[in-house]
Amino acid sequence: MNKSVFIVPSLLICGATIFFNSSVAKYTAVTSAAVSGKTPAENYQNYCSSCHGEKMDAFVDRDWKHGNKLSDLVRGISKGYADDGMPAFEKTFTAKEIEELSSYIIEGINNRAAYDFDDQPKSNIFKSDKLTVKLDTIATGLDVPWGMAFLKDGSLLVTERGGKLYKVANKKNTEIKGIPEVLAQGQGGLMDIVLHPDFEKNQILYLSYSKPKGKLATTAVVHAKLEGNTLVNQKMVFEALPYASTRHHYGSRMAFDKNNYLFISVGERGNERENPQSLDNSLGKIHRINADGSIPADNPFKDKEGKPTSLYTCGNRNPQGIAFHPVTGELWETEHGPRGGDEINIIAPGKNYGWPLTSYGINYNGTTITDKTTAPGIEEPLLYWLPSIAPSGTAFVTGDNYKPWKGALLVGSLRFKYLNLCYLDGHKITGQEKLLKNIGRVRDVRMAPDGYIYVAVEDNKGSVYRLVPVN
Repeated sequence: MNKSVFIVPSLLICGATIFFNSSVAKYTAVTSAAVSGKTPAENYQNYCSSCHGEKMDAFVDRDWKHGNKLSDLVRGISKGYADDGMPAFEKTFTAKEIEELSSYIIEGINNRAAYDFDDQPKSNIFKSDKLTVKLDTIATGLDVPWGMAFLKDGSLLVTERGGKLYKVANKKNTEIKGIPEVLAQGQGGLMDIVLHPDFEKNQILYLSYSKPKGKLATTAVVHAKLEGNTLVNQKMVFEALPYASTRHHYGSRMAFDKNNYLFISVGERGNERENPQSLDNSLGKIHRINADGSIPADNPFKDKEGKPTSLYTCGNRNPQGIAFHPVTGELWETEHGPRGGDEINIIAPGKNYGWPLTSYGINYNGTTITDKTTAPGIEEPLLYWLPSIAPSGTAFVTGDNYKPWKGALLVGSLRFKYLNLCYLDGHKITGQEKLLKNIGRVRDVRMAPDGYIYVAVEDNKGSVYRLVPVN
């Protein structure tokens, strides 16, 4: 299987034809904890920007859980906050470098005017190499819209990570009651939504969410019946075990295949050394269940008694995008790597996708996770990005509204705030485009029954847009 590497903002030839320029070196040179003579700005770009954005936009207009004074930042950078996914850098930087980096970040906090917003969209018209589209605003005022589902009457169901579900019709958001209790902390909350294949008959939908248990939480899925604007008859059909104290890497995309099996992605919850390679837990895996929550008899992994489990693959880090190819029926997946090494994979039963035995990324603090990018018995990605674009929702372009893009794969980028378009030739990614540049953190992308592409964007007041081609 051919693989590619995508280097932002440049591309590197590695198994498929992409592009290249000299900026590759700055993303591949840092592979150990040693730091020598770097400026605070360089250290920020090399070690912090993959999570917090190249322009420190995450440090503006945000709540600081652990404080934003110099001493607070020095402590956080030095010691980290493991449960929040923040690594410790005290072995990476000197004390002076940590203080200089903290001061540099404070400049970003206190000086919004120093940011360059000239590259922000000036209109709702966006041109690409092959197609021009305009954005129709379908919904606004949403707090981190995470997942979308489309109803036959033309209305739209949208989840908010904070724990609310809305029905959107005529640009009006109506809250749906009866949502299960969620732990809306860190990367968790109310996440994906899909409709039962026979939704028109039974009105059943599925929600994935971070389910709390005391101080712990896990990825869970419930199905419920939609009656008017209320969910009733809730039943939990999936629960990832064990629960964990961390608040990140929940994964949590869902999709039904043509045989009405429900696929669920679950992240490894930040415990890469124990979870993704162990078949005794649910974390760092893709799962397959029946619509009622029971386990298909032909699932590839069995428990100690020989009974099938929900596990379908292992060795996955934090998968936040899955979509079935409209022609082949294959399940394509996008998952977050560490610092570098975000992946596109084709998911097949019983396969191991390597994390953390193999990876094209390194730790957030610059240390090496593994020196192996391939290994026997490990599935290699079709493509990996350096540095990480933070891939989210994923969809294939179908229908005739976007003929130049038809058959391509769309992937939302949280970090770089654009919609990534991958042109395909079978399993080969032949080229890429960045669409809707700087529109905001693209959390989800879907092909709707009306034949149009919809994107859910966290920024710009939390909005859902429909892409309409312009002649």
